[in-house]
Amino acid sequence: MGATLVAQGLAFAYRRYSMDYDLIEKQAAAADRGLWTSRVQEPAAFRQNNAVTPDVAMPATSDCNIKGNISAKGERIYHRPGQEHYARTRINTAKGERWFCAPAEAEAAGWRAARR
Repeated sequence: MGATLVAQGLAFAYRRYSMDYDLIEKQAAAADRGLWTSRVQEPAAFRQNNAVTPDVAMPATSDCNIKGNISAKGERIYHRPGQEHYARTRINTAKGERWFCAPAEAEAAGWRAARR
């Protein structure tokens, strides 16, 4: 089914995981079938070009290095340097996430400490 869709120009070959449909897609493009009748941009390139980068501004002072993160479930959790997920936690101020200078400040604002 996948090969048929790609051959008719109705789907792209997803080369990141497989090259199975590579030549089939090139034949569809050469024959101007389906999506290839006009200039198209592959979805991965579109997503990369239109990616919204979060505001990850660093705190004003190095003393304010506690990351106030909002989880996917909406929980407000703060991470301190040295904790398990500190390094990979990103702050997006557009979502309401923020930096804190002290655990007491974060807790007073309604955030809880990370468990790990």
